[in-house]
Amino acid sequence: MSTVKTRDAWEAMAASMTFNGQAFINGRYCPAVSGETFASISPLDGQVLTQVASCDQADVELAVSAARTSFESGVWRDAAPAKRKKVLLRFAELVLEHREELALLETLDMGKPISHALKGDVPATARALSWTAEAIDKVYDELAPTPVNQIGMVTREPIGVVAAIVPWNFPLIMAAWKLAPALATGNSVILKPSEKSPLSAIRLAGLAQQAGIPDGVFNVLPGYGHTAGKALALHMDVDCLVFTGSTGVAKQLMIYAGESNMKRVWLEAGGKSPNIVFADAPDLDRAAAEAASAIAYNQGEVCTAGTRLLVEASIKDDFVARVVAALKQWQPGHPLDPATTCGAIVDQAQLERIIGYIESGKQEGARLATGGQQVLQETGGCFVEPTVFDDVSNQMKIAAEEIFGPVLSVIPFTTAEEAIQIANDTIYGLAAAVWTADINKAHKTAKALRAGSVWINHYDGGDMTAPFGGFKQSGNGRDKSLHAFDKYTELKATWIDLS
Repeated sequence: MSTVKTRDAWEAMAASMTFNGQAFINGRYCPAVSGETFASISPLDGQVLTQVASCDQADVELAVSAARTSFESGVWRDAAPAKRKKVLLRFAELVLEHREELALLETLDMGKPISHALKGDVPATARALSWTAEAIDKVYDELAPTPVNQIGMVTREPIGVVAAIVPWNFPLIMAAWKLAPALATGNSVILKPSEKSPLSAIRLAGLAQQAGIPDGVFNVLPGYGHTAGKALALHMDVDCLVFTGSTGVAKQLMIYAGESNMKRVWLEAGGKSPNIVFADAPDLDRAAAEAASAIAYNQGEVCTAGTRLLVEASIKDDFVARVVAALKQWQPGHPLDPATTCGAIVDQAQLERIIGYIESGKQEGARLATGGQQVLQETGGCFVEPTVFDDVSNQMKIAAEEIFGPVLSVIPFTTAEEAIQIANDTIYGLAAAVWTADINKAHKTAKALRAGSVWINHYDGGDMTAPFGGFKQSGNGRDKSLHAFDKYTELKATWIDLS
């Protein structure tokens, strides 16, 4: 088990760390074919961590060829489910054995608090791998109802070469949600991490090889979306594309799939999730604490963040005061300090985007209840206070658009019907929460909400047993649970005539 480290200890470990910025293709680390690189800049202090291979079309060709060759060879595809399970369980063990290294990479590269990376992200990554591994030899195929002289079989077969494009906010977890079911079902995978936080994914490739995943079955291509990502999406020999990220990019990937080989596309996209608090909520202090966490955790860089706080008008002023008080526990601090709860924004561009939305809220007439300032500028890092706007209308830009930062919009309502109407008045449908002591109200409200996940009297619940995904422009994907296997398999019907 890891011992509790101080900030000084984490900084010493970071100072001694060697960063690998290379691609991983066909079982070995290598530079980009072009030799081009880009800088991995830490949002903690603006310093360059390392240079990272900037992969493009040439690298995609190599990775797809390696993945296709490994798939057609059957070295992984035809391995017994129990064998794939054993390798993936070892992969999960290695993730935990390297928990401190992986957590530190996440923090230095992306800016999240080290305590969150160590206690949350890394164990969740291992859990995704191990849960999926344990499930794969417990999924059965089907026999169709047939006459006595026929047998109809429905089998699930791996789809082939899977390209997974993942975001920068949870680099390890999002990768594992894609990798685990794709690998478990026998596919070969090419992972493209975000250029904003590629280092932990690059390290993951070495651990996968150490666990026993054959060469060519798991490849990692760091690079930009408009180069490596686009090339993967347009490639005629990629069978399936899975993505988590913005709605705008998700739409473009659907176009690329149609322009190429009609590859399967599974998309998990943006959110503007409503957190609905009724006056009869069973514990307003807990609701306020979780509303604060729902907007400030991971610096608000969460697709399911509770960015729209819908509060019954009769308790609105009191409840907002409780949320503001709760946010005092979420003030930005140095991410390598174990006591820090709110870290750095991923980069300068994202920080400027968030500040721009805060200025927009002021200009549109929302009342700034707390926060709104860039802080810790003397560090050279990217930090902003958790921000609450009161008296927001659902039509304001801060309420309608995904900010991906710690900016909360408070919107009052008077009836359950009005709350539902406001909650559903969005292009998104990823998540929602309802706080009430009335079970009938909770059920009816949850049923009426157009969201892929609805939490009652808590925020952000569920585990690997529940599917994750959204409605509307939050995408069509489903990560986690047995439903994830469906994305990476084809159904084949085989009929045998015994007459």
